[in-house]
Amino acid sequence: MKETKPFAGVLSPVLTPFKKDLNLDAERFVAHCRWLLEQGATGLAVFGTTSEANSLSVDERMDLLEALIADGIDPKLLMPGTGCCALTDSVRLTTHAMHNGCGGVLMLPPFYYKGVSDDGIFANIAEVIERVGDERLRIYLYHFPQMAVLGYSLDLIERLLETYPSVVVGVKDSSGDWSNTEAMLKRFPGFDVFPGSEVFLLPGLRGGGAGCITATANVNAAMVRNLYDRWQTPQADALQEEITALRKTIQAYPMIPALKQIIAHYRNDPAWTAVRPPLVRLSEAQARSLIADLEQKKFALAA
Repeated sequence: MKETKPFAGVLSPVLTPFKKDLNLDAERFVAHCRWLLEQGATGLAVFGTTSEANSLSVDERMDLLEALIADGIDPKLLMPGTGCCALTDSVRLTTHAMHNGCGGVLMLPPFYYKGVSDDGIFANIAEVIERVGDERLRIYLYHFPQMAVLGYSLDLIERLLETYPSVVVGVKDSSGDWSNTEAMLKRFPGFDVFPGSEVFLLPGLRGGGAGCITATANVNAAMVRNLYDRWQTPQADALQEEITALRKTIQAYPMIPALKQIIAHYRNDPAWTAVRPPLVRLSEAQARSLIADLEQKKFALAA
């Protein structure tokens, strides 16, 4: 197992802002990334589900990554999503991330064909690793079966770790199934397991986890970071209850449009509500209800 851990703590899968014509808004994207780091995010998992990455082209992802680095953001803090249906797209994005010095990549399995075997997924990941051929490459597996249908079984993870122990170094478990996360923690000690929700941050840390990679860190990174920093204190359980309650409030709505609505409202910046089809913005009624729910919890977006 690799000794140096590129990432630990609270990583935010960054929302992607769009202009009125649904082209990328690189200026808002860079500013939001800087704000997240100021709020305590220890890394940025750009171009995952929350980033609407599968509604972005390969070139768009690379352009945004280059914009972040050109603005002075340390590429070692970046974990871009590079797992695509097309093998060559995965290789291109992963090679680009390594060329730009990123700390690691987050890799979905090739998710279009369903019912494929672990052998097929293993062959895809192995082919990416071999074609990229960069000793700096660190892969974090992205396990999200609700969205991708395909996932990484425990046996498949074990095979990848045995074959590529210095490359496959962690996993984001977005299954929402604590028993699965717990099984990963127990079976692979030293492997960097990140629950995909802050709801499991405290039990994850107590089980040897590395932190969390959570969508709602786009609006509550400071709160989640506070728990990460204080997870061994007597206040930890109360802090966990607080961030869990906020998470449940937000996830009662469609997550990506809701997070964008929160930023748009509290920054008085309606441009943030834009999403790319097939996603749609919250309805006016949903938006009012969400903000009312947050006001009831005395939520405020940090400046």
